[in-house]
Amino acid sequence: MIKVMVVDDSAFMRKLFTDSIEKDSKLNVIETARNGKDALKKLKDIQPDVITLDIEMPVKDGLITLKEINKSYPEIPVIMVSALDNRDTVMKALEIGAFDFIPKPSGSISLNIDDIIDELQEKIKVSINAENNKNKSISGAFNVRKSIKNKVETKSYTDNDFPIIAIGASSGGPKALKDVLTLFPANFPGALVVVQHMPAGFTTSLSNRLNQQCNLKVKEASQGDRLKPGQVLIAPGDYHLTINSEGKVELNQKPKNWGVRPCADYMLKSLAKNYKERIIGVILTGMGHDGGEGMTEIKNNGGYGIVESKSTALVYGMPGTTIKAGAYDKVLPRYEIPEYIIKLIDKEMN
Repeated sequence: MIKVMVVDDSAFMRKLFTDSIEKDSKLNVIETARNGKDALKKLKDIQPDVITLDIEMPVKDGLITLKEINKSYPEIPVIMVSALDNRDTVMKALEIGAFDFIPKPSGSISLNIDDIIDELQEKIKVSINAENNKNKSISGAFNVRKSIKNKVETKSYTDNDFPIIAIGASSGGPKALKDVLTLFPANFPGALVVVQHMPAGFTTSLSNRLNQQCNLKVKEASQGDRLKPGQVLIAPGDYHLTINSEGKVELNQKPKNWGVRPCADYMLKSLAKNYKERIIGVILTGMGHDGGEGMTEIKNNGGYGIVESKSTALVYGMPGTTIKAGAYDKVLPRYEIPEYIIKLIDKEMN
């Protein structure tokens, strides 16, 4: 039995979340709290396995409360609960140590709790095993950053032969993407495409935040966007993304695959079909099974596959699925991935 604490300033939402969580026989809500101050007081006497934490609350809000939980109870994973208008705060929460987040149900009469209940229950269960990885050191990143050349020594590329880096991620992905993408130099000669499992709206904030932090240009992909060296395109939430034979983005809202939209497999398969040996596929941390089929297609078409290792991955669902499928060439801690890709490109092209 997994013990859960629900923190929300609305009594109705506390009841709604409690009833929804306890529909799973493996989950038990042992306590609720009306704000951050109330939660921290109660944590002195109880020991939940997981906390769901609303972001916008009076007295002490979710972000401040998260920081204090991380300091005093670092072993307890925290799942943030956020309305769409708090998505920038969600990005901050993920960076400072929240396990993941759930979009807050909305609607004045009929709340869409049914749309998120399965995801909420699954994230609560996955967070228990993942928590041991939350604070894994990536201290090697500093030395890696120093060793990556300011100028990548590669040949000149045309529109028909520049490398394409395709990345899939889920739970733990926003922080992993920051750790990986910020290590690429501004003159990196490859184009990057990312599928990060996120609801609509939140990928906009993720893209904007990464664009501020990275040397590369990062943007949320739009219909018709073209792959360009030195640019990162992130699939928008609630849309599948594929790349056509002209190097342009195509978005659709076909049914979810593996329970997610966007789905990394769709993106990876479209690239494998059209660009074959130009593709370097990368699977980062994430729950679920997305990515394995797409990486298999990349390998079958002459591309290269990299999987994040257990030493840095928060959740090993997606990486584990890819490894089980044998759809990879190299397993690396995330902070070694950019340098390895650069060396791979230099070796291949010079």
